[in-house]
Amino acid sequence: MKILIACEESQTVCKAFRQLGFEAYSCDLQDCSGGHPEWHLKQDVFDVISMGIWDAMIAFPPCTHLAVSGAAWFEQKRKDGRQQEGIDFFLKIANAPIPAIAIENPVGIMSRIYKPPTQIIQPYYFGDKAQKTTCLWLKGLPPLYHNATPNLFGDAVTHTEKGEFWVYFTKTKNKMQREPIWKKNTIGLPSNERSKERSKTFPGIAQAMATQWSEYLINKKTNK
Repeated sequence: MKILIACEESQTVCKAFRQLGFEAYSCDLQDCSGGHPEWHLKQDVFDVISMGIWDAMIAFPPCTHLAVSGAAWFEQKRKDGRQQEGIDFFLKIANAPIPAIAIENPVGIMSRIYKPPTQIIQPYYFGDKAQKTTCLWLKGLPPLYHNATPNLFGDAVTHTEKGEFWVYFTKTKNKMQREPIWKKNTIGLPSNERSKERSKTFPGIAQAMATQWSEYLINKKTNK
């Protein structure tokens, strides 16, 4: 079964699927940083999609011009066309001719322009002590299961602590800012590297995607 991990240079999700025996490939215009260039397609994602060989796609389209965290620059981005480019890219991914698709993005304008996300998750739902509100739009895939408290069915608790925050002064906004502590190590990085680090999928989420969706896809194929 072939799984395309679109717009992923870190290979975090790709490697999680590979560990379960799937033929998964990351795809990005950048070189991969995950250590497995043999599993990486450094190509335009839509050329890769057009191969027509994919059973499922997990996509991480660029959010720079779509996320509400950058709302202060939306007006300029609307004027110069950057936001529309981001919208068009997202929608083209969503309408790709692949039977099972998951799209990941932070809270942003696509919840209004496209449709509300199927599911909203946090890293701490899956064992990582961090908060990062993450939206999932799903087609042909179920929402990710997570469990906050023990129950009568004996289901494992997947949630952990939410993680700490830190407060700092930002010159660009001229005010104090409150951010999850995991962002602290990215503050001094150049803009492009900072964006790359902050966009990486948390390991617990990657593992949940691979474990749960691979089981679903196998069962669906078996029961056809």
